[in-house]
Amino acid sequence: MEKEGDTELTVSAENLEKQFKYIKEKAYRSVFFKEIHSEFRKKIIITFDDGYYNNYEFLPSLLQKYDLKATIFISTSFIENGYDENKMMGFEDLKKLSSNFFEIALHSHSHQNFRTLSNSEIENDLKLNMQILESHQIQYSKVLAYPYGKYPKNGAEQEKLFHTLKKLGIDFAVRIGNKINYFPNAKPYELCRIDIKGEDSLQRFKLKLILGKLKLF
Repeated sequence: MEKEGDTELTVSAENLEKQFKYIKEKAYRSVFFKEIHSEFRKKIIITFDDGYYNNYEFLPSLLQKYDLKATIFISTSFIENGYDENKMMGFEDLKKLSSNFFEIALHSHSHQNFRTLSNSEIENDLKLNMQILESHQIQYSKVLAYPYGKYPKNGAEQEKLFHTLKKLGIDFAVRIGNKINYFPNAKPYELCRIDIKGEDSLQRFKLKLILGKLKLF
């Protein structure tokens, strides 16, 4: 499940709590990516992108209240330089997030569309993403959310990318695909995320959680 932070995709704290409450009531077990192979029957990975400060303000108490976990994909350039008019977390804020409820993961450094970059540019960007987190002593999982959900579709370029990800020790990469993932999965660098939008009603949220992509709306 994905929670974006830009204006049109912002989820209010009130709606987010309703969604968390539903997840808990329906006995979904939220896990980190490092726990993805656990044997829980109804697993869910809750994800947020970029490192917005509202994640720091509202998420810890809600996750603790409903005993849930979340993964935040960090674009390190956004943490260093900000992102438009959005208030972002700082590195010290990231370090204060409890590892009981939060997992930090990769979202590239510069947050550029991977379809427009060469393979060497992608590799250097991901290395920088990891190096900066390490320099600030921030523990992270080697899981990548593709910026804008995009990655090369061309067979040769895609193969180069996947080889690079493997070389860098990245275990999984996720895109927006609005499909339910099943494990074991033969495509670890093409895992899908369900796109939860700010205007989604609770009923629509429930349907997406069960079905993934909806064609009825």
